[in-house]
Amino acid sequence: MTDSFGFIHEKIDIKVLILFIMRRLPEPVTIDVLTGLVMCDDGIGYFDFTECITQLVETQHLQFEDSKYSLTAKGLHNGEILEKNLPYSVRLEAEDAASRIRAIQNRNAMIKTHREIDDNGTYMVILSLSDGVGDVVSMKLLAANEQQANAMEQGFRKNAENIYHALVELIQG
Repeated sequence: MTDSFGFIHEKIDIKVLILFIMRRLPEPVTIDVLTGLVMCDDGIGYFDFTECITQLVETQHLQFEDSKYSLTAKGLHNGEILEKNLPYSVRLEAEDAASRIRAIQNRNAMIKTHREIDDNGTYMVILSLSDGVGDVVSMKLLAANEQQANAMEQGFRKNAENIYHALVELIQG
């Protein structure tokens, strides 16, 4: 237990908060993202938080795979039952923080990039932007080398919506 200000001090409450947040995220998250989300209450200490994460994995409420945490069916069920025990103000703040991460995750899920290398050593970079139903734009671009392919993929991920709108504007004249 910490001597900090805040509403959450007990480890069980930290665990419930972690499950509350994880229930609101569509994809697994890294420890850094989860830390930022859970530390919304001044009463939570980092070492208590990391111990709770470890225990939630051990009790199979969370799964740790590919350096990311995801909610298990057990965590979903128990989190749903217990989340009303969290103070209302903490739930509001955690929900707000989770919604920002959820928006980023949803956007990232709609942008796809990958590359294929040709026999001659050039790369075909495949880029697409979806609206959640289907692709709104999909294109293949030739890259001379891996560095250029990386730059194309990163640039598209960063600017996919602007690229789409610019293409539509150019095509429409």
